[in-house]
Amino acid sequence: MPKVTLYEMTGAKAGEIELQDSVFAVDYNEAVIHAAIVRQQANERLGTHATKTRGMVRGGGKKPWRQKGTGRARVGSIRSPLWVGGGTIFGPQPRSYVKAMPRKQRRLAIKSALSYKVANDDVFVVNQIELAQPKTKEVLNLLNNFEIGNDKALIITEGDAILERCARNIQGVKAMPVTALNIYDIVHYTKLFITEGAVKQLEEVLA
Repeated sequence: MPKVTLYEMTGAKAGEIELQDSVFAVDYNEAVIHAAIVRQQANERLGTHATKTRGMVRGGGKKPWRQKGTGRARVGSIRSPLWVGGGTIFGPQPRSYVKAMPRKQRRLAIKSALSYKVANDDVFVVNQIELAQPKTKEVLNLLNNFEIGNDKALIITEGDAILERCARNIQGVKAMPVTALNIYDIVHYTKLFITEGAVKQLEEVLA
């Protein structure tokens, strides 16, 4: 089992914690992680884009001139795609971008990404995160205690609405409950701060 340092909010060491191999010591699988990220981003697309075909554009019910005898090209409608103000040929129409992926693969992607972060010392396990005041400055003080510099940070807790709101105004920082953890955020943020309680919940669900 991998052992990582257990920290306090001040950045001081509070001991060590053992992480389960089945969650935090999984082989890196780039293909599964990529597929999971593509799926997540595709499923977030609304698919409400739409263009008007010649049958949807207003007007054009009358033939502009007779078929023969004028010397001009034959035209049946002024809303032809060849005309200005006409319809669009093969334009985008509303559709669903939802991609399916087996649950085991989705969980494998999360475990693989977490294991990669642990192996690269990018995971900080904090015994407890409680803000003295509901202010953004308190979150900044927490991050400064660990001297992460300009790295992007993801804070994972058992669920703290005040912390999530305070971290919202800091660029490159995000706080979220462990139940909302997803593959994109794990990969997108460089450093991960996880409370000890959130680690236990992750191990219960993913082990």
